[in-house]
Amino acid sequence: MKAGAELFSALALFLLMGAVFTQRPRPKKPTKRPTTTRKPSVPQPAVPAQPEPQEPTDFPPPILGPPSMFPDCPLECLCSPSYPNALNCENRNIRVIPVIPSRAHYLYLQNNYISEVTAEPFLNATEIRWVNLANNRIHRIDKNVFEKIPALLYLYVQRNHLKEVPSGLPANLEQLRLGRNRISKIPAGAFSKMGNLTLLDLYHNQLSDSDLGKNTFKDLKSLMQLNLAHNVLKKMPAGVPSTLIQLFLDRNHIDDIPKDYFEGLTHLAFVRLNYNQLSDKGLPKSVFNISTLLDLQLSHNQLASVPFFNSHLEHLHLNHNSIESINGTLLCPYNMQADVNDLSLVPRLRYLRLDGNHLSPPIPLDVIMCFRHLHSIVI
Repeated sequence: MKAGAELFSALALFLLMGAVFTQRPRPKKPTKRPTTTRKPSVPQPAVPAQPEPQEPTDFPPPILGPPSMFPDCPLECLCSPSYPNALNCENRNIRVIPVIPSRAHYLYLQNNYISEVTAEPFLNATEIRWVNLANNRIHRIDKNVFEKIPALLYLYVQRNHLKEVPSGLPANLEQLRLGRNRISKIPAGAFSKMGNLTLLDLYHNQLSDSDLGKNTFKDLKSLMQLNLAHNVLKKMPAGVPSTLIQLFLDRNHIDDIPKDYFEGLTHLAFVRLNYNQLSDKGLPKSVFNISTLLDLQLSHNQLASVPFFNSHLEHLHLNHNSIESINGTLLCPYNMQADVNDLSLVPRLRYLRLDGNHLSPPIPLDVIMCFRHLHSIVI
């Protein structure tokens, strides 16, 4: 039995060894791909560089409007069927004024990049009434422009680069806005024959006393508002028309007002002299005793006392001066012993601003007793 088991084990070992020796190794996969012959590459032509933009970088391309039912409508503008007499060309990045159709009465060209205004675009636009050229880069307006548009009533050229008032302005003009330019010159006769002008705005320019002669405004027989604020004036402008209602002279260097300056200004209702250099010495006692004056602004000056004013005044701004006291008895424009029931005698002052001075509450009783219409007082 033992011999049979050993014989069986030997036989199994012999068969196992035979299987090992007869096993063939598997062929390995090639590690490199077979090489193939490539065609030689043909050199491609160089791509030409794109040309540099012609316009400066702060000039975006013009914006073209949608197709219009009007064949004469410029591509850069909008022509609404609802307003056939209006040409809307604002905010279109325009450099040059397009040809204006003859049907146009209202022309809007504000907020563009226009540098000069020539006569050519206006050859057929003889019926233009309103031109808005605000916020461009205009440094020159050809005087021949206004010969083509004699019916012009409103001209807005504020926020540009003009150095002088344009010449040849049309006689029918009613409003002229030239604020925020660089104007330091008003040519002789610039406002001649402009008897219809009611508003002249020269705010925020570089005008000095020598630029305003005594005859500069003499032909403006209908002028109601004159704005000379934010210039470099040291004196009150001479020869202002008697028709004036509003006179704005804020932010200049005025330190003196002649005692008879307001005589003859029988319609003057609003005077603004904020941010000047006025002191008590430069103000004659009764210079503001004007029966038509309703609103007087003298803030941010060097006044040490409240100037005398007429009983018809309704608003008085005296903030940020050097006032240390206020005496209602001396200031009152009427006799406080008069009949208090007669309201026509009571001063009409309704608003008084005194903050920014050297005053402390309370308000003196004589001020309250005199100015019984006071609704607001700031101290």
